[in-house]
Amino acid sequence: MTLIALGLNHHTAPVELREQVAFAPDQATEALRELQSLPGVSEALILSTCNRTELYVDVEEGAEAVPRSWLSRHHQVSEQQIAPYLYDHRDDQAVRHMFRVATGLDSMVLGEPQILGQVKDAYQLAREQRTLDTGMERLLQHTFAVAKRVRTDTQIGAHTVSVAFTAVRMAEQMFADLRQASVLLIGAGETIELTARHLADKRPRRLLIANRTLAKAEELAAIYGGEALALDQLDAYLAEADIVIASTAAPHAVVSRAMVETALAKRRRRPMFMVDIAVPRDIEASVGQLKDVFLYGIDDLQKVIDGHRKARESAAREASEIIDLQVERYMAWRRTLGLKNPVIDMRCHAEHYRDEVLAKAQAMLGRGKSPEEALAFLANTLTNKLLHHPSARLREAALSGDIDLLQAAGRLYGLEDDTANT
Repeated sequence: MTLIALGLNHHTAPVELREQVAFAPDQATEALRELQSLPGVSEALILSTCNRTELYVDVEEGAEAVPRSWLSRHHQVSEQQIAPYLYDHRDDQAVRHMFRVATGLDSMVLGEPQILGQVKDAYQLAREQRTLDTGMERLLQHTFAVAKRVRTDTQIGAHTVSVAFTAVRMAEQMFADLRQASVLLIGAGETIELTARHLADKRPRRLLIANRTLAKAEELAAIYGGEALALDQLDAYLAEADIVIASTAAPHAVVSRAMVETALAKRRRRPMFMVDIAVPRDIEASVGQLKDVFLYGIDDLQKVIDGHRKARESAAREASEIIDLQVERYMAWRRTLGLKNPVIDMRCHAEHYRDEVLAKAQAMLGRGKSPEEALAFLANTLTNKLLHHPSARLREAALSGDIDLLQAAGRLYGLEDDTANT
């Protein structure tokens, strides 16, 4: 079996391609079942976030190319188009990649904790759909333990700058005093909730929260002192927003260029600051071409985030050392899955000899031999058969000076303990 981590992320692919291969929440379940049912695929997990789409699969020999072909076919993107942006890690490198992802070492924001929750969500879905078996189940449990240890033993999470926090900081650069600004948040997921939490400290003049499910928007609005809207009310309220921060799971843009043009006219050309941190994007890209709009996408946040990376690079090195050690430990366990159990083999050999010699002893009794004679034959012959191969190997070890084998034999048969007791 080969463990594969196949995917693309913000390091390797532009946002346009990441949009094309993202799995919407309502698509992930069926996609996961389809992936696991492919010929040669025994286990599967799909991790899809705003910054990455990754397939973790355990495949049989000869099926290594199956996940790549499926990803291309599923999203109707040619393999030639997607190939330059894909990474394809195998076995220990796949394990290392998963550990790095879960600990935030591979994130846009180095050390950010949100990704671990996303890995856990992907794991939970895979468990519900029964697409995991012993190997990857153990890998995921090991991953969570590694992430916890990295958080505990290093400073990787100290002063972490989240995407949500970065979006708010960029808004502050545009509006010196957010208390004079009206803010519209689109969505009600974890990223928007984090954004609302950061904004609450800034006390904006007005906070609007729009979401497809109004009840969720009302819940956040009650916590952070905002007003809840349904998505179909965006047209009516967009003109009131000085700042728009969007992060939904919608498959298509929820804010069109026409909507923004209408809002700008109502605002008498007063500028709007907009941040789109969703993949696929929530705000049409052409909105950025409008004269009085400052539109930033998720890739633009990278420039701001990079300034905070140096403070965590030392912790990242410590985390990498922990990961390297844990990769080897997991791979050592995984290698045992492909080994025969020597205890079982040894017992099978012994039972085969026993049955063979016992049949001959019974035949002796049938021919009129005495029980004493049959028992002596049974004991001597079975002893010789059981000890023949070990004795031959030990004689060879003695002649060649293989001390390790001689000492191992002593431990195996308990001879060292017998010697100590005499």
